[in-house]
Amino acid sequence: MTPTLVTSCAALPPEGVNFSRGGPSKNFPVSPGNFNELIGERELSRLRWSCRRGLLENDLFIERFFRRFEGVLNVRQARALSALMDLSDNDLLDLHLARKEILAVNQALNTADINEVLSMLRATH
Repeated sequence: MTPTLVTSCAALPPEGVNFSRGGPSKNFPVSPGNFNELIGERELSRLRWSCRRGLLENDLFIERFFRRFEGVLNVRQARALSALMDLSDNDLLDLHLARKEILAVNQALNTADINEVLSMLRATH
């Protein structure tokens, strides 16, 4: 009997995603149109993939976020979440735990959309 290699697809990114780990927010794929439109399953899958973090605590917070809000995320919120994922793990954790405010981490991220998503993330503790 010839041995076969069995692999899991869980570690692979969704089809069409070519990130080594996460990816820049500018690559978040969304169709043009209404930014208040809910994101589709494919976009949600890509967003989940791009939100994987190296710090376990961040992964736990983000997983809770998706369990609570995945059915109601719109394009605007998805882009804001993706922008937050460009932060370092330590800065992101400090924001989750409210040890720092967004202005102390990155003034360019102080937008209404990002503050809304940050409030959503903090609500999942």
